[in-house]
Amino acid sequence: MSIREKVNRPSFRGKRQKAKSLIRLSSFYFLLFGSLLVSCNKNSEDRISKNSSTKFQQYYNQGEQLYLKHCSNCHQKNGKGLGLVYPPLNESDYMDKNLKDVLCLIRYGKEGELIVNGKAYNQRMPPMALLSDLEIAEISTYIYNSWSHEKGIIDVKEASDMLQDCN
Repeated sequence: MSIREKVNRPSFRGKRQKAKSLIRLSSFYFLLFGSLLVSCNKNSEDRISKNSSTKFQQYYNQGEQLYLKHCSNCHQKNGKGLGLVYPPLNESDYMDKNLKDVLCLIRYGKEGELIVNGKAYNQRMPPMALLSDLEIAEISTYIYNSWSHEKGIIDVKEASDMLQDCN
């Protein structure tokens, strides 16, 4: 029996159709899974694409690394803070209204009460005087463009001007 005859046999054609169906089904699941992965990352990608300049991306990415190193122990990776000990940065009315003060807090720290979202926080925030103006601008760009915030880039010149006016 030749190969052509074997291929055209009814039993072989049925197997070939099943294989095609399995390939179509697996392709469907692959595309479905891939689209789910993309949608999970969409929020951060959307945030970066809205501010698609290379400078913004550099500030944001570097700011994220600096935030994880210097800030996330207290304010948490998700920016939710830690109970009534450390205030949230995610959904923070204080951040929304006090950009200059936030930059000053990063550089010089804070002692005493701070009201965020109507709740009092009285934990000392240590100064980060060793951070450069650029690093503070990068952290600020990250926190002001993460979670519930979409401010755009906080340029080093803008940050430097605000830091000079800290009390």
